Amino acid sequence: MASDDTSGDPLVRVVRRLLGEGGCPWDRAQTLESMRPYVLEEAFEVASAIDSGRPEAIREELGDLAFIVTFLAELTQKRYGFGLDDIRESIAEKMTRRHPWVFEGAEAGDVSTAIAQWEAQKSAERKERGRLSGVPVNLPALLRAYRVGEKASAVGYDWTSPAEVRAKVDEELAELDEAALRGDGDAVERELGDALFALASYGRKSGIDAESALRSALDRFSARFRHAELAAHESGRSLDELDDAERERLWHHAKEAVARDPSIR
Repeated sequence: MASDDTSGDPLVRVVRRLLGEGGCPWDRAQTLESMRPYVLEEAFEVASAIDSGRPEAIREELGDLAFIVTFLAELTQKRYGFGLDDIRESIAEKMTRRHPWVFEGAEAGDVSTAIAQWEAQKSAERKERGRLSGVPVNLPALLRAYRVGEKASAVGYDWTSPAEVRAKVDEELAELDEAALRGDGDAVERELGDALFALASYGRKSGIDAESALRSALDRFSARFRHAELAAHESGRSLDELDDAERERLWHHAKEAVARDPSIR
């Protein structure tokens, strides 16, 4: 893709203007490496917007992510010789290849069959890399646990029901307790990791994304905490100046308030 200003894509034109002569000094100083934090940040912003359920937020954050992708494509054009058109063509070809049940008339009767065929196709393409190699190691740990479990499940390494995984959670918690009783810090860390992985697997088998579940729990906790904090300030004190009974009373009030109005943040 030629790096000129004649593109019919308005976003491409904006990015090329920013990166061109007389463009923005900050943008012109960026590299693929320096942009890495912004890629992660914008991806999480999209996830947060989706969780909010607000169309205007989703539209805005998808736009920000599209800008980052377009920006990176211009940088790869300069460094490696491939740009946005090449990226689009490549992903279109890959999605066509990995959906034979859509584009080649193969059968995929349900979601699990489609996933199995998808993983088989990926495995055939990446024989030398291993089935789990496609899961980025720097994903948030709960999300990585979901994806690792999903890929392992495609080849039969999985529990048959949520109840089986729930039993595994109890097993891992018991081992965590035993390690704690022994005072073995390294074992406690290992068993805590195993318990968290089992909980993520329980969520996956139950159709629940553990990453989203924990994010929602943190949002609820933060809303309750802020409500209690403001209530304490209204009395002329801070939370650390209250006794345990007062903090507990404010916490119960906060839980009730947030339950009545989930929009409280």
